[in-house]
Amino acid sequence: MNDSVTPPAAITLAPNERPTLKTIAQMTGLGITTVSRALKDAPDIGADTKERVRLIADQIGYQPNRAGVRLRTGKTNVIALVLSIEEELMGFTSQMVFGISEVLAGTQYHLVVMPHSHSKDPMGPIRYILDTGSADGVIISRIEPKDERVRLLTDRKMPFSTHGRTDMNIVHPYHDFDNEAFAYEAVKKLVEKGRKRISILLPPKKLSFHDHARGGFERAIKDFGISEVPMDHVTIETNLEETRNHGEQLMRSATPPDGFISISGSSTIALIAGFEAAGKKLGVDFDMISKQSAEFLNWIRPEIYTINEDVREAGRELAKAVLASIAGNPPAQLQSLSKPVWSRAFPD
Repeated sequence: MNDSVTPPAAITLAPNERPTLKTIAQMTGLGITTVSRALKDAPDIGADTKERVRLIADQIGYQPNRAGVRLRTGKTNVIALVLSIEEELMGFTSQMVFGISEVLAGTQYHLVVMPHSHSKDPMGPIRYILDTGSADGVIISRIEPKDERVRLLTDRKMPFSTHGRTDMNIVHPYHDFDNEAFAYEAVKKLVEKGRKRISILLPPKKLSFHDHARGGFERAIKDFGISEVPMDHVTIETNLEETRNHGEQLMRSATPPDGFISISGSSTIALIAGFEAAGKKLGVDFDMISKQSAEFLNWIRPEIYTINEDVREAGRELAKAVLASIAGNPPAQLQSLSKPVWSRAFPD
């Protein structure tokens, strides 16, 4: 490839004019083909030329035209994050997006967030992506044991990763938090504090991490010989006012819990408000252990024992997994599980 240059032309872009390969070619004195190959890091383009082209591209804010890229390559350079609006608010969504973006920043891929209501049709966003070819890879959350989204993505050979695990005969990329270990360790901690009647606030039964947390909790209850005080219909997706009211009723009952485990930081605050409305004191009448996706509980209530779920790290792992899936790596090699880690701020 000939890297010889002609004197660069003076280029002035109109206020709303989009820089193109031709713009860079005119500013560098190179051919359009040479500019294109330099931006693609072609091995037959000199390092100095590549550096000069990239510098100009950065200075003028050049971005590849996605429609043109798709026509030439069949790819969109888009990763779609299908995120339910029911996800926990306390730091979950933003931290997930930050983590994914950190990994994609060094690639040609862009993140597109597709919010939707999981209570309507969880298959809708997946069908749209598949039917329109609007993404090269997909990240999904709120995984169910028998998740039809996973089945459809697998059948259509769309690279994807999931925040959570299924219980079906499909090996797929995922990252998950070990909620079974969290629930078991939480019960163990409460037993060490002398608590004997324990409640747990769980996700809805349809979600996979309900089964994992429930399994760890039941195993610990049996191992340590203590009793459960049921939470009835309340889950981490119950609205906060109802959660607060249920907490108050629970503490006014004849056999209230003296230990409590919550998988949602925001629900934890609502529960404690209800417990204290019933005249109970945190750290005296009951102990609370909560998982949190952002470190905030101990700032406002240092008496709470907390375990952090690093959702930003989850985003990074999910992005790495979907990129590796696009590259054709075996899905069995693209699975990761993070273990619970106690916050340094919890009281002794």
